[in-house]
Amino acid sequence: MIVTLQVNGRSHAVEVAGWESLLWVLRERLGLRGAKDACLQGECGACSVVFDGELVCSCLVMAADAEGAEVTTVEGLGDAGGLHPVQQAFVDEGAVQCGYCTPGLAVATAHLLETHPDASLDELREALAGNLCRCTGYGAVLRAAVAAQRGGAEEAAP
Repeated sequence: MIVTLQVNGRSHAVEVAGWESLLWVLRERLGLRGAKDACLQGECGACSVVFDGELVCSCLVMAADAEGAEVTTVEGLGDAGGLHPVQQAFVDEGAVQCGYCTPGLAVATAHLLETHPDASLDELREALAGNLCRCTGYGAVLRAAVAAQRGGAEEAAP
């Protein structure tokens, strides 16, 4: 079957098999390798993407259900001019260790700050709780989220 969807602002018509997940399509059909296939059970957050405005684990979304959907991956956060403020904050705060979980954490952070720009530290922690990381200890990730939140607010000020 052919599925047509918007990924990072570009339209794609992709032939998919009934068993394929959105994660598989993103990685294997479209070559977007940012979302990782770690647990394939929706438990680790490494495959997080924004799907029609909601943060989801792309390993749990069947590709056939993505017909007409709008998807944003970590590759779609930044622009031709550089990194998204969240991505830059991750670099600046040392929140990138081995990098395996980083794309999912960055997408989750960017989504939270877009939908809840005034999120408290507890809300940041809660929003990132679905992303597992063995390397960072989460301190650097939370510092990056707060830095991105502050930077975004400063950029928006006149």
